[in-house]
Amino acid sequence: MKTAAKTDKGKIRNNNEDYYYIDEKNNIFIVADGIGGHKAGEVASSLTTQLISEYIESKYNFYESKIPLLISESIKHANNVVYNMSNEKEECDGMGTTISMGILINNILYVGHVGDSRIYLLRGDSITQITKDHTLVNELLNNGTLTEEEAKNYPNKNIITKAIGTSFKVDSDIFEYEVEDGDIYIFCTDGLSDNVSKSELKEIVKENENINIMSEKLIKLANENGGSDNITVLLLSI
Repeated sequence: MKTAAKTDKGKIRNNNEDYYYIDEKNNIFIVADGIGGHKAGEVASSLTTQLISEYIESKYNFYESKIPLLISESIKHANNVVYNMSNEKEECDGMGTTISMGILINNILYVGHVGDSRIYLLRGDSITQITKDHTLVNELLNNGTLTEEEAKNYPNKNIITKAIGTSFKVDSDIFEYEVEDGDIYIFCTDGLSDNVSKSELKEIVKENENINIMSEKLIKLANENGGSDNITVLLLSI
């Protein structure tokens, strides 16, 4: 297993509200994209990552046979803390964050997901988005209100319908994926996925054997294609 990660504030934003976390000892991988003014997004993404990772490490022995439940409970715990902080501190009002995370145990990647950050899987010659965006545009796409072509140019495409810390309760997507030798999992925030297409992702990852170079080139391309938001990519190569 190899990992690499890189983050960049992009060309438009003044600060970086994204956050990533790699724990190779416990095989925990997280990307988060904060929301909220006055740098509250930075607080939400970094705090959520810290809360989730600490919860998993402290409760692992208790939940060892129930990893999906462990992830779900860690996200609920983080949501409670961030939500209460956003209500109690004026400077944190309205803060929240997305989260896309995985725990790799043996040959299973256990995934937890809230918001519009993504996890892609490159396996062989195909690339697949394995998470589902919690966005207004994705809901309209799924219920047939929008076509895929209309969704690409929808004016409110970045409105998210779920985030950690913005509501008293949050429902996360929890699932597991059986990994195979040669798999590359791409965890990223929307600063990457909005500016780099799946075909471009696939091309860069396939062209480069060194995953550190992959991450650098993905960030560079996202900036070249507009750099409209903070950009974070975390690569997990099996």
